[in-house]
Amino acid sequence: MAGIVPVTVGEVGDKASGKGRGRRRKPAWDGAEAIPTKEYVALLGAYFYFNKSLFGGKLPECLITLQRKKGSRGYFSSRRFEGRTECAATDEIALNPATFKGCSDLEILSVLVHEMVHLWQHHFGKPTRASYHNREWAAQMEAIGLMPSHTGLPGGNRTGQRMSHYIIPGGAYETTANALLASGFKLHWQSLEAAASPAPRKLKVKYVCGCPRAMWGQPGIDGWRCDVCESPVREVK
Repeated sequence: MAGIVPVTVGEVGDKASGKGRGRRRKPAWDGAEAIPTKEYVALLGAYFYFNKSLFGGKLPECLITLQRKKGSRGYFSSRRFEGRTECAATDEIALNPATFKGCSDLEILSVLVHEMVHLWQHHFGKPTRASYHNREWAAQMEAIGLMPSHTGLPGGNRTGQRMSHYIIPGGAYETTANALLASGFKLHWQSLEAAASPAPRKLKVKYVCGCPRAMWGQPGIDGWRCDVCESPVREVK
């Protein structure tokens, strides 16, 4: 489709000979299912597409990353990266792949756009305290077709510290996102089931020795001798 995502993976044809010049370029996400790192290229392509179609192309470029962050589907962080060889800084938008399972591409991309609204407000609006979703943010969300809601469902609060959203049927986001998906865009990778968290490390454990009363101490002293009765201490399991 014409106008879908300006990011490309190279021109079709031989530039030196001029053969194939003028033919269509491959979309940025082409072949992403075969090359895992191309998933980042696809997400960047989606960023450029939504920037043009929902934000008038005014948003600056940023780094799109995949980060597992408990309790979050994504986040925006301003000036999170700096240049290694030049004086520069850029923002970060992160998506949590641990939340992809069971979600459609339409839903996952809506999280990207949610964070793009934070980026828009950082550069062109008036954000309040860190992580707070204020009325300006909520109005911009609704304007592009995402309804802010602290529950992610109709009737939820439109502002607050921890916020979600739902897609407005027939709104700008749904219309433009469906056009992107119809062009062949797909997300091909998601996180495996999260591994079980290790048991929390005990700060103190119970020990017994030859004394009449048990004692508490740091883990790992099993076998040490008690200063009073001089018998070895034993951890109570």
